[in-house]
Amino acid sequence: MAGLRTLAPESVFDGVGGESMAAEGLVSRFPMSELSVMGLAEVLPRLSLLRRRIVETAEAIANTLPDLVITIDSPDFCLRVLKHVRTQRRDLPVVHYVAPSVWAWRSKRAARMAPLVDHVLALLPFEPPYMEAAGMSCDFVGHPVVAEPRASEAEITDLRARFPGRLLLALPGSRKGEISRHAPRFGAALAQVLTEDMQVLVPTVGTQAAFMRSEVAHWPFAAHVLEGAGEKRAAFGAAELALAASGTVSLELAANATPMVIAYDVNPITRFLAERLIKLDTVTLVNLVSESRAVPEYLGRNCTPEKIAEALRMLMENPQAQKAQLAAMQLTMERLGQGGDAPGQRAAASVLNFMQMRTTQTG
Repeated sequence: MAGLRTLAPESVFDGVGGESMAAEGLVSRFPMSELSVMGLAEVLPRLSLLRRRIVETAEAIANTLPDLVITIDSPDFCLRVLKHVRTQRRDLPVVHYVAPSVWAWRSKRAARMAPLVDHVLALLPFEPPYMEAAGMSCDFVGHPVVAEPRASEAEITDLRARFPGRLLLALPGSRKGEISRHAPRFGAALAQVLTEDMQVLVPTVGTQAAFMRSEVAHWPFAAHVLEGAGEKRAAFGAAELALAASGTVSLELAANATPMVIAYDVNPITRFLAERLIKLDTVTLVNLVSESRAVPEYLGRNCTPEKIAEALRMLMENPQAQKAQLAAMQLTMERLGQGGDAPGQRAAASVLNFMQMRTTQTG
């Protein structure tokens, strides 16, 4: 949105979004948090609400008659919206931001997207061929993580003054289900490796801070829950090691050159399905983008305190393992677009170029 405001100041936005989009002037048609669910067992209790929001969003698009629809991630929601919209406006230009992970699982999703989506904005450099093979145009526009602000030396110094000693990060997740599954295991794992000179910091989003504190209160050691973007930046810049749930946070840690261990589990039903569908031996983006396996990960049945603690201990005691991670992190950031135009600007330019080409083709 910021990029489009710069390159096409006449742009007007309508739709559904979170806090960052609201800061760019969007009045969301309903809270974005209603869509923040993952896994079959997690979605089922909210299925009625999600179905209603799908229909409402499709009707809003049909009634608004926009020049372009940009759907962002959340393919299970967005593609259902587009199916409804296409029955009324087959010629509506559609751009989808964040390519689905067809390289990891559900490889047929790209083919199912093609009748609904014209152009894709990819965050990962290896994704365009998958989208193009299915019949959509696609540009790699870089990952937003490379443009996110880093903590200043003053912010890091201030944090270290408040929490002296060696700092470790615990990042159990940003959703309540993730936190409730991971926090007990993370606490038990960290308890096995902490020494007297270490402190554990737990950055979290404001909406989950109270719940995070209630979960962390059960840990057998004192941990400090931090709120706000500034606190998070400082913690990421100051910590020497992190234990994190799988997800984009691995890229945020990589951007700050913070060595990490990744762990993740899901509801047993979702785990049963995932074990049969995922095609890769790693899901950590640093490993995938750098084409390495430098970041240890413990997923599903392997997400146990004992295995996580062993990996943390190994990383603490092995400078070569840390060095390999740092090299993989640097390569990852370079491949995601660090040093070039900001991803938002590249995405906006791709959208406008797509619109121009479409106008030329349709006369």
